Amino acid sequence: MIYSTVSDFRSGAMRRLPRFLFDYVDGAANSEDTARRNVDDLAAIALRQRVLRDVSAIDTTTELFGQKLPMPVALGPIGLAGMLARRGEVQAARAAEEAGVPFCLSTVSICALAEVKRAVTKPFWFQLYMIRDRGHLRDLLAEARSSGCNALIFTVDMPVPGARHRDLRSGLSGSPGPLGALRRAAQAALHPGWALDVGLLGHPHSLGNVAAVLKGSTGLSDFLAWLNANFDPAVTWRDLDFIREHWSGPLILKGILDAEDAKAAASLGADGIVVSNHGGRQLDGALSTTRALPGIVEAVGGQLTVLADGGVRSGTDVLRLLALGAHGVLLGRAWAYALAAQGRAGVARLLELIGADLRRSMALTGVTRIADIGPHIQER
Repeated sequence: MIYSTVSDFRSGAMRRLPRFLFDYVDGAANSEDTARRNVDDLAAIALRQRVLRDVSAIDTTTELFGQKLPMPVALGPIGLAGMLARRGEVQAARAAEEAGVPFCLSTVSICALAEVKRAVTKPFWFQLYMIRDRGHLRDLLAEARSSGCNALIFTVDMPVPGARHRDLRSGLSGSPGPLGALRRAAQAALHPGWALDVGLLGHPHSLGNVAAVLKGSTGLSDFLAWLNANFDPAVTWRDLDFIREHWSGPLILKGILDAEDAKAAASLGADGIVVSNHGGRQLDGALSTTRALPGIVEAVGGQLTVLADGGVRSGTDVLRLLALGAHGVLLGRAWAYALAAQGRAGVARLLELIGADLRRSMALTGVTRIADIGPHIQER
């Protein structure tokens, strides 16, 4: 199959992955309305096509958190990505490094910080969830520092997990013990390529960054149950003091959808925020990123770095979010689909497609530098 769009990668992922994993990546909370709006609202942003503007030299380079990048794009954190391809986080991190863009490792990755560090030569980002065990959080932050991570994304929109009905129906969650394992094994048997490459040869299948506190539990239902029990619903803005006490690098808060929360983040010294609704996986009915972003940029855009994610399926979508005021864009499902479909090569191909489409869309809207992108390239 020729992969030329994110939809192609999604189709490839659907063919390759067992249902419980495809639905985990593809699904969202409740009726999945917010996830659909992320895509639809972003695609509905009409751009002004301009002509005779001399677009012979397109420059997509930018700088985020002191790091010079070939384009304003990063691979956002994806939990369990190591189950989508053999040692999947390592494969994605290598593809990102080759493309020169940041890779962010999730707290709930299969591959641990140390394994990813061994696989790459440049610093990467780390994403942190606030869990109840503050001692383990201190250890995680110390390990992130020793692994050379040069930015921390603190996810703030998950005091409790969203209601993800597809995960229940597929058997990823809600099916503990032998019955759940049997359901997942039956699904894996229908996808022998994945079963061999990841199921048999991709061990260990454990959450590498929290393995020490799982106390020997290794099954999917074991550590999903542990996560549900250990996210901290008591987290408040005061907990940023704890993070800052143990992390001195750039701190980015992910999951901001409200201008007042954005102002609080800025006033408390965050270096950046990610305007995000967790891919529609938390509060179904929340604003799409497209609708939330302009007001947040107006409130704090000059005070900190504003990143955005949600519904990005092309370089044109990247351009749209930049036109709404974002300084950079995180890819989520797009790279997860690509990793599942083709591994490292798929992620590399995706980044190539995103970059080419961004350059083409810039040329057709008459802008040649990232700094030139703004609201004026939208149709009113």
